Amino acid sequence: MTKAKTLLATLAFGLLATTTALAGEVRIMWYSDGVEGEVLQDLMDRFMVDNPDIDVIIDNVSYSTVREQLPVQLEAGSGPDIARVTDLKAQSEHWLDLTPYVEDADYWRDNFGDQADWMRPDGSDAITGFMTQITLTGGYANKTLFDQAGIEIPGPEATWDEWMEIVQQVATSQQVPFPAAMDRSGHRISGPNISFGANYVGADGLPAPIDDGVKAMVSRFVEWNAQGIMNPEVWVSASGTTYRAAADDFINGQLVYYYSGNWQISNLSTKIGDTFDWVATGSPCGTAACSGMPGGAGLVAVKYTKNPEDVGKVMDYLASAEVVKEFSERTLFIPAHRGVIAQGLQFQSDDPQVNAALSGFVAASASTDPNALFLPGWKWAGTYYGALVSRTSQVIAGELTLEEAYERMDADIAAKVAEISR
Repeated sequence: MTKAKTLLATLAFGLLATTTALAGEVRIMWYSDGVEGEVLQDLMDRFMVDNPDIDVIIDNVSYSTVREQLPVQLEAGSGPDIARVTDLKAQSEHWLDLTPYVEDADYWRDNFGDQADWMRPDGSDAITGFMTQITLTGGYANKTLFDQAGIEIPGPEATWDEWMEIVQQVATSQQVPFPAAMDRSGHRISGPNISFGANYVGADGLPAPIDDGVKAMVSRFVEWNAQGIMNPEVWVSASGTTYRAAADDFINGQLVYYYSGNWQISNLSTKIGDTFDWVATGSPCGTAACSGMPGGAGLVAVKYTKNPEDVGKVMDYLASAEVVKEFSERTLFIPAHRGVIAQGLQFQSDDPQVNAALSGFVAASASTDPNALFLPGWKWAGTYYGALVSRTSQVIAGELTLEEAYERMDADIAAKVAEISR
């Protein structure tokens, strides 16, 4: 670790990300897509009433902050006590094994075992955290615009090419600025890549070279951006692997079609209200599948904490069936807790579009390709996603050709594998 990198890690968040220094203090680094930060604060306020010796501090940050700055802190052996993250496997060496600090390890294994391997080192049986929700990527259509244009929303077997042709017709009819947009994310484009036959994983378990499936989707995506079918600003407005959602464009009626995921349901319902009708559409089809990308956000304990016992108490509380159920019902998230799923949930929303959207994503999950199901627990997924988003953006911005981008994707991935494997 160089002095410069150590200094950067120390200063990255200022006071927000200092390692816990006080007994009884637990810091949670948290990002939100919708209302989940408010729900978490309410839950933690109640926890602290019952546990006055533990002071829980929630540092609400952007998703980009978690993606870009937390890894620097972790490499320096610092950071929060608990963090909500999506890059689970690749950073798993930094997570605390909670097994000695939770009241009932078998409860955790029984209820969160299905995704436990997503967030721990290969070959380990550690309990490092739990998924705050299970996610699946997919699309949303502005139903009001379709209705006004007199055009039917495509069905579940419609292809990406058909969708882009139809949303262009709707946008022209209704004078909408852009027919479609996709979040700036390597994860987001991966379901479509896999739908065209992409396989990121080589026979040795290491990243495979960019294949024809990736090229089939990425070349289409670049062309749609060049034609203004996709809003190019979403992908060229940032650099590197920086994440940008296109949710606000959809919420403001600037898009006919938005490709994101089920975590946006609460956000869309809250902000759109009765401005227009919207529906979840699943994922369009490629030549090989009609697949979205599964995943989710995990709440993990960081092994550099100075108060592991208090962290264990907080995690036990948040992982309890009653709290998981309430959190999921209020945030409109699909939980990872087996017992809560079996019990059933009553999602707290008066918006009829919410339950329809949730049901739509559950139905779409049946079409998830096996190659997509493997990736959440694959160590190199984040490396592959990063190369995809950074180099595809450069093509859209006119800085690289497609062939140059494919070569650099392979080079980026190989360099990262070599760096980590040293």
